[in-house]
Amino acid sequence: MSSRITKLILGLALAAAPFLAVAPAPAQTAAASGMKIAVIDTERILLTSNTGKKALADLKKLQEAKEAEARTKQQEIKDLQAKISDGRLSLAQDKLSEMEKQLEAKLVSLRRFQEDANADLGKMRDQVLAGIDQKVMPVINQVGKELGYTLIFRKFESGLIYADEAIDITASIIQRLDGAAPAQGK
Repeated sequence: MSSRITKLILGLALAAAPFLAVAPAPAQTAAASGMKIAVIDTERILLTSNTGKKALADLKKLQEAKEAEARTKQQEIKDLQAKISDGRLSLAQDKLSEMEKQLEAKLVSLRRFQEDANADLGKMRDQVLAGIDQKVMPVINQVGKELGYTLIFRKFESGLIYADEAIDITASIIQRLDGAAPAQGK
């Protein structure tokens, strides 16, 4: 019985062999049809272009401001906790209760601030990335048309698992973007 299965598998393999030999590889298909493909590294554009560097600096400035405000709130809480701890024996119970209510309110305020700060930073990040995309896409379209590319992929966001560095046009995009940035007034 196993020899019949083996013969069946060999027969199917031999029958499929002509079809496998005729089918061209994807690279051959692209080359034969005159397709020209390129990739861009969006992370590199963000980290090395003037537009990307400015956007990252703006985000960092906002993050640092939020962190400084959070540290101030944390210090207020720490100071109030120390006052409560130091006053346990000397302060009246109603004064201690009032200070504990203030502490609880400050803790709630800090949690809300942190949630709001995270939301603000996320929103700003999304806006910054969308703004960069709005500036980069016309440059990519222009380069694609001028250099005759049929397809341009985002190198790592497209599911691409391999790309020859020869088709990476990121440096050209960054150069054009940086050259275009002063003309746009930013």
